[in-house]
Amino acid sequence: MRVALHTRVRADRVAAYEAAHREVPEELTVAIRAAGVTSWTIWRSGTELFHLLDCADYGALLTALEQLPANIAWQARMARFLDVAHDYSPEGASAPLPVVWEL
Repeated sequence: MRVALHTRVRADRVAAYEAAHREVPEELTVAIRAAGVTSWTIWRSGTELFHLLDCADYGALLTALEQLPANIAWQARMARFLDVAHDYSPEGASAPLPVVWEL
């Protein structure tokens, strides 16, 4: 399944956010792949971040990573960069964007 997500990076943390993604811990990337993700790309337009991932089951992915120490540490690190005050849904950044049109 393909899942699109939307998050926002704080304007004063863009460079640090991008630098952090050049150093994603191998333990985390291995766990993400083991949970069924075949690809994950993040695009940035200003402070807007758009994620597209292909995975077997998005809910299972979130469950698999929920208690993983490497993911907990990564999420805490990302929280310093992200502007969560403007989440678009009660689920926050983990809520997939709805599909409007597809070719």
